Amino acid sequence: MNIKFLVGISILLIATWSFHNPAPRESGIEGQVLMGPMCPVAQQGQGCPDQPYQATITVNSPNGGTILQFQTDGAGHFKIPLVPGEYVLHPESPNGMPLAADQSIVVGASQYTQIVVKYDSGIR
Repeated sequence: MNIKFLVGISILLIATWSFHNPAPRESGIEGQVLMGPMCPVAQQGQGCPDQPYQATITVNSPNGGTILQFQTDGAGHFKIPLVPGEYVLHPESPNGMPLAADQSIVVGASQYTQIVVKYDSGIR
């Protein structure tokens, strides 16, 4: 193969990789998504803790513009780099239930803001 062609392809791949994988940021959001209640009838003395929930979350600007969307891992954990600023987390509910409320958050410089997103299972 032509050496100039290989060098050109290599440069293109490196540039593309750099564009799609920016350097990690030192700020963002980190946390877990939980769903509850998980027991139809709560009985005194018996625990019924909320359970981890894999969910899709949309990160919006305060004026409603979509910034990004992500999915948590199977245990509901996430860590998303974001530049410092104000955001609104919108937990997606494609089937109507479970349901979670939007959360306004502020990401500070050089830190990850800790968040717990709680979905209502609808069980009563």
